[in-house]
Amino acid sequence: MASTPSSPASGYRGRLAPSPTGYLHVGHARTFWTAFQRAREATGTLVMRMEDLDGDRSRSNFAEAAMEDLRWLGIRWQEGPDKGGPHAPYVQSKRRRLYLAAWRKLLHRGCLFACRCSRKDIDSALAAPHERAQAASSGSKLDILDDEPMYPGTCRHLAGHLPQLPGPTSADVDTPEGTNWRFRVRDGEVIEFVDRNLGPQRFVAGVDFGDFVIWRRDGGPSYQLACVVDDATMRITEVVRGADLLKSTARQILLNRALGFENPAWYHCRLVVDNHGRRLAKRHDALSLRAMRQRGLTPMNILAAELPVEV
Repeated sequence: MASTPSSPASGYRGRLAPSPTGYLHVGHARTFWTAFQRAREATGTLVMRMEDLDGDRSRSNFAEAAMEDLRWLGIRWQEGPDKGGPHAPYVQSKRRRLYLAAWRKLLHRGCLFACRCSRKDIDSALAAPHERAQAASSGSKLDILDDEPMYPGTCRHLAGHLPQLPGPTSADVDTPEGTNWRFRVRDGEVIEFVDRNLGPQRFVAGVDFGDFVIWRRDGGPSYQLACVVDDATMRITEVVRGADLLKSTARQILLNRALGFENPAWYHCRLVVDNHGRRLAKRHDALSLRAMRQRGLTPMNILAAELPVEV
């Protein structure tokens, strides 16, 4: 299979961003192959970034397997953990200082508030009759393609951090540790973008999603913050990923705006589902690239597999 040119002739920069929490499956293969193809067609650069922020589940053997399986498919990249590059390190767990700098900027701009709610607290609040009715009407209590339940606003009324001038007294909080920090959305704000694959998209803050976590009480940045910071600092010009992250794109557009970053272009791939209509996950061991390789399937077999695709 053809590889991306080693000397890119354009400013296009795409990325592969696997999470080393299990073996890649056929859905990942198709999305990453699309990212590879788009970088190749643009004679651009493809970046490998290992998204290992889930410390409890991330494993080095899964990271190594992901890169090995992608190479086996014929996918090649020019920058990454195994190759280095001008925007190293290419492993999220080693990029903490960048996420902290972004957290401080958002805090000083008055975009954040501290939240004491646990996931259980939020689920309980959403189970209350009036909240349940509101969530049902908007379809947003916990969308199957969403990664975060609608926040009911429990801690919104608490005194938040206000923007202050630079200086020794410019912050009353030095570290995000020990609490959840949420990005405050403006209820009713419409976020629209044109996806290069799925067309026009429209989300309404406070209806489709609520105030969202950007730093977790366990001491780590959320996917939303880390992804935005990494795509900006690695100068990614197009993000290719699954359609399950469309709503996350709306959140990330708000973060880019607050941090002064340019939005990349977006290309969301339709999801591959199993024969029962369920979205593929890493628990589908029989559909992992590793298992399929062991059964003697070729890269062409996997990329052309006739599994259902969600429209």
